[in-house]
Amino acid sequence: MTYIMCDIEANGPIPGDYSMVCFGAIVVEPALSKTFYGKLKPISDRWLPEALQVAGFSHNETLEFDDPKSVMQQFADWIVKVNEMHRPMFISDNNGFDWQFINWYFHHFLGQNPFGHSSHNLGSLYKGVAKDMFATFKYLRKTRHTHNPVDDARGNAEALLQIKEKHGLKINFVG
Repeated sequence: MTYIMCDIEANGPIPGDYSMVCFGAIVVEPALSKTFYGKLKPISDRWLPEALQVAGFSHNETLEFDDPKSVMQQFADWIVKVNEMHRPMFISDNNGFDWQFINWYFHHFLGQNPFGHSSHNLGSLYKGVAKDMFATFKYLRKTRHTHNPVDDARGNAEALLQIKEKHGLKINFVG
């Protein structure tokens, strides 16, 4: 299985009404060298200033981003390229948010999601490993959480690698 850690930034709380403005992905393997970054033009006129502030973009900047269908096709092609004949598995630190956007965009623009119908939540995984519903994995990140989605995906991938090493998580990484 190829674990692909993803992180997204959006201009609002839900896909369709609001837009995913950028996302990053990284293959979880020791080198952490396979990354993807996409910036997407808004799909609706709705946006929340506070959401864009977190993402670090102005609304006008997002209007110059790339066509969402093109970006999603590039991402799908990248997933095939890095997948090395294994099943790709989506994982993020908040898949309730990140997954809904990636899944919606894939289905809306390409008619299918290369990840299938499943995703994993890093925070929940760590709580199970630690046997503590209040535990957080965030101290295991090496890369600072900047809201640049590639940085954030990298930090989360680093944490997953640390969970395997320090807590003996039974997981295999491609690469």
